Amino acid sequence: MATRRAPRNATVGVAENGNSAVLVTLTARGELLDRRSIDLTEPGVPTHPHHHEGSWAVGRYRNTPGAQVISLSDAIALVERVRVSAANGAAVGLEALAATVSVPVAAIAIRAFPRLPPSIEERITDHRAQTFADSAMYREALATAAQARGWAVDWYDRNRVFRDAAAVLGREDIDAFLQAMGRAVGRPWQAPHKLAAAAALAASRAPKFGAGRILTPPAPRRA
Repeated sequence: MATRRAPRNATVGVAENGNSAVLVTLTARGELLDRRSIDLTEPGVPTHPHHHEGSWAVGRYRNTPGAQVISLSDAIALVERVRVSAANGAAVGLEALAATVSVPVAAIAIRAFPRLPPSIEERITDHRAQTFADSAMYREALATAAQARGWAVDWYDRNRVFRDAAAVLGREDIDAFLQAMGRAVGRPWQAPHKLAAAAALAASRAPKFGAGRILTPPAPRRA
């Protein structure tokens, strides 16, 4: 009787929410290896420095409850502090994950985001950019930490990732598959877990991890 071969690698799917992220790790066959949530920054660090403190620094939302007086230079320094904290948190979180799963991780799937201005100051002062710059910062931190571990980074489209995941499994939709996975693993199994699992599955369709994959944008300049 032939021995069943173990899966060669695994993929981590990410569903971020502010400064935290749900990570779901699957084999190429869609077998669940790990499910966890991680915080990317330590307690006491602002979670949305572009959108909150940065906006206050340039005169936006100053009439909202909790608004503070802060200079633009201080806001830029605060963003950098949070960015460094997120980088450390992402590195620690992915290291703990890699040490736990039984299959080597080859790739991570992270939600894509629109192009951002290159500097922190521009991300703060650009009204459109500041609305999603914090979320992008956390995704960039995870991508950079993953690349440091030699993992490929796959940027997925939230609007089509479930369809892509279903295609990997040869199904018309993936709802029943994800529901069965949730019943098997138990609670919590919520929308972010399903999204992360779908992202991991969709990323596994690439012919070779690391070949022709989109890498993370460079870290923003201070000003």
